Amino acid sequence: MFNTNEILLNSLQKVERWVEDHNYKGYEPFDGLSSFLRQLTFGNLLLDRLLMQLVRQSPVNLRPLLGVKPLNSTIGRGYMAWGYLIMLKLTGKNRYKDNAVLCLQWLMENKSPGYVDYSWGKHFDFASRGGMYPKLRPITVWTSLIGLAFLDAYDILEEKKYLEVASSVCNWILSLPRRVTNSGVCLGYQPTRQSSIHNSNMLGAAMLAKTAKYTDNSEYLEVAEAAMEYSCSRQLSDGSWYYGEQPNFHWIDNFHTGYNLDSLKCYMDSTNDKTFEENLSQGFEYYKNHFFEENGRPKYYHNRVYPVDSQCAAQAIDTLANFSDYDESALDLALEVANWTIQNMQDKDGHFYYRQYPLIKAKTPMLHWAQATTYKALALLLFKMEETSKNRKDTANWKGYVEY
Repeated sequence: MFNTNEILLNSLQKVERWVEDHNYKGYEPFDGLSSFLRQLTFGNLLLDRLLMQLVRQSPVNLRPLLGVKPLNSTIGRGYMAWGYLIMLKLTGKNRYKDNAVLCLQWLMENKSPGYVDYSWGKHFDFASRGGMYPKLRPITVWTSLIGLAFLDAYDILEEKKYLEVASSVCNWILSLPRRVTNSGVCLGYQPTRQSSIHNSNMLGAAMLAKTAKYTDNSEYLEVAEAAMEYSCSRQLSDGSWYYGEQPNFHWIDNFHTGYNLDSLKCYMDSTNDKTFEENLSQGFEYYKNHFFEENGRPKYYHNRVYPVDSQCAAQAIDTLANFSDYDESALDLALEVANWTIQNMQDKDGHFYYRQYPLIKAKTPMLHWAQATTYKALALLLFKMEETSKNRKDTANWKGYVEY
């Protein structure tokens, strides 16, 4: 009978092979505007959104019929690099180092064109409530997450070029439009306009704060603190956050809440600033109590289960593993979510399904949305389990040796 470590490792190795066999390319939920039907929308935002949502929401994969091909993914490469680095720390095996370096080099060679500093965007046009985002235009969420992977690379591999990339990312973040208020500053979601979106703002702040830990850049710290003040002062009384401050962004979902919590914890760990400790505590309690069923299945919204989304599952495993040194119950919950996800959302070929609906599963093989994010999350969970097993006197729950 497999023990927990073996189940997790087997799942990780299967998805690792799937990604590498597909040369780091895949579909994405929002790639529908790559279809040849795009010419029939005539550049109309509403029609673009309808086409994109048709492809996204269909439980049957329409992409091959509509001419949508698997694409490269900057954030996918970032997450895979991150996962490889964690596995390098866990196992010491050079193949993980080699793969991480290759992914990081690809990202350095494929930054968004037209910008001096490092930043990254999607490989497809994207139509949202906030407007049209052309392909390759950088966004703060992806740029910050990739930047954090480069910081881990600097920390683990000790190569200065990775810190230089991270500093360049911070300079790009500082160039973004901001909303200045009496209770903090909100960083822009993308270069051309400001949107008061919390996960983007907090991820940017985390990136600035963690880079400042290595560079002692006072401007990075100042802006990071102001950005965290903005989002923490707008945290709801029950500990939750709306996705954004505009009325059309007033929903509360699983994976964006995970981003917020990880970002706030990163900021606090990097700066030792305890100002927002109550925000972190309240936010994490809300997260644990509202986004999971008893069997470990992650809910999409705080008050609704469906659609059960692979991004919610991956981010939940990641966030809960990350908080295992903050809350003793987090690791057990992470294991429950991971077990449910592996048993219910992983195909025999290794890829994780996109979504589960009440009567059907959407099994489309995405790249970043399920494979890369889950790979990094499982790697972090294995690493945290290894740390915990060394620190606990009673290791009954962790018995069994696994050759990584």
